[in-house]
Amino acid sequence: MSTSAISFSDQVNKNFDRAAALSDIPPDVLEQIRNSNSVYKLTFPVRRDNGGIEVIDAYRVEHSHHRLPTKGGIRFSLAVNQDEVEALAALMTYKCAVADIPYGGAKGGICIDRSLYSEAELERITRRYTFELLKKNFIGPGVDVPAPDMGTGAQEMAWIADTYMQMSRNEIDAIGCVTGKPVQFGGIRGRKEATGLGVYFGIREACDDADDMKQLGLKTGVEGKTVVVQGLGNVGFHAAKFLSESGAKVIAIAEYDGAIVDRSGIDVEACQKHRQETGSILGLPGSEDLQPSAAALELECDILVPAALENVITGENVGRVKAKIIAEAANGPVAADAGEQLSKRGCLVLPDMYLNAGGVTVSYFEWLKNLDHVRPGRMEKRFEENVYRNLLDAIESASGYSFSAEERKGIAKGADEQDLVRSGLDETMTNAYRNIREQRRRHKDQVDLRTSAFLVAINRIASAYEHLGIFP
Repeated sequence: MSTSAISFSDQVNKNFDRAAALSDIPPDVLEQIRNSNSVYKLTFPVRRDNGGIEVIDAYRVEHSHHRLPTKGGIRFSLAVNQDEVEALAALMTYKCAVADIPYGGAKGGICIDRSLYSEAELERITRRYTFELLKKNFIGPGVDVPAPDMGTGAQEMAWIADTYMQMSRNEIDAIGCVTGKPVQFGGIRGRKEATGLGVYFGIREACDDADDMKQLGLKTGVEGKTVVVQGLGNVGFHAAKFLSESGAKVIAIAEYDGAIVDRSGIDVEACQKHRQETGSILGLPGSEDLQPSAAALELECDILVPAALENVITGENVGRVKAKIIAEAANGPVAADAGEQLSKRGCLVLPDMYLNAGGVTVSYFEWLKNLDHVRPGRMEKRFEENVYRNLLDAIESASGYSFSAEERKGIAKGADEQDLVRSGLDETMTNAYRNIREQRRRHKDQVDLRTSAFLVAINRIASAYEHLGIFP
């Protein structure tokens, strides 16, 4: 079956229904949680550089209003359609609930191939989209807060923020209308690598579970495990980088034009540099090229990290996937039926709604920074350093031991913005995994981690509705 024949929303809802059947939440509450609150389909004209007019199709879906604002990225892709955007918005709702982040889920998309437009045209498209959202009250720091996604980045987020601020001049928190902005324009340090780092933290937590690793025939810890990464975008690159730095061995990397394999281990940063210089990962010195790209999904390895598109592991190829752990860095890379088959044969699937929550977690920190109007660490960093220096002085005086200048510098360092962001991300991913794993143990390991994650999300969302008095 081709991936285009698989409805993304159907896959999400199948997984939801599987978990819902195990909950004691009333059916009417489950129906409210499952369905989208608001779907906005819009078209608008944009003037091209040649003077012509093109009509653009776009979407914004707010899946759940149980917590506000809603939160979710905006993607630029020809594959954007209502089914995809609704599915991604639903995943954002469940992802925020699993990570215990106080947002409802949302998602947006503009149906374009960004490579066919100049920067000036992309700016006009982004600003007009923002204007249309604002007209219908689909954007605002307390309403709906977009972020980057496939095909967008910090520049587009800056255009969105500027457009909103120009039209909301008296709103003191206006810059919090969007996250993923450049640091110089209200962004936060650590956002770029956040999703990939979160993927690493999630894999680390899974690999530290002795019971699960024993069942897989693996030792605990990330070190020494073989990894295949599909997709060397921002998420895939940073996930591979942090895994490599922790002692894992990246033996294959796949991109749209093919894959490379090196059983002795690929230098991830060298691969990225080679790609920037040549336009492709293929031909990396010391590695072998592999065609087609999808063949990398079937390589023997400990951990497979699909970090590209949805529905890349389906009923058609799941029988050939040999990985013991599948870490869903992308949204929906494993179709629902394929996930069932993997679970039955003992493969540990780390679900997307948990594993790629690093982006929205750090977006939450950026949003808080914008509302607080102060950089994390600004008020306490120097104070902490002075306390640590005084403590070191007291230790030296009492013990007679003298710390070197390098030791003093490392020990007496106060936490800056990036330190705090990474610490908060680590805390979030660690606690979320333990909650999911505990939910699975309550069901005596008879459910997979995806079902456990859905149960955590469903219970938290239902609890929010109960406290709002919407449902008894």
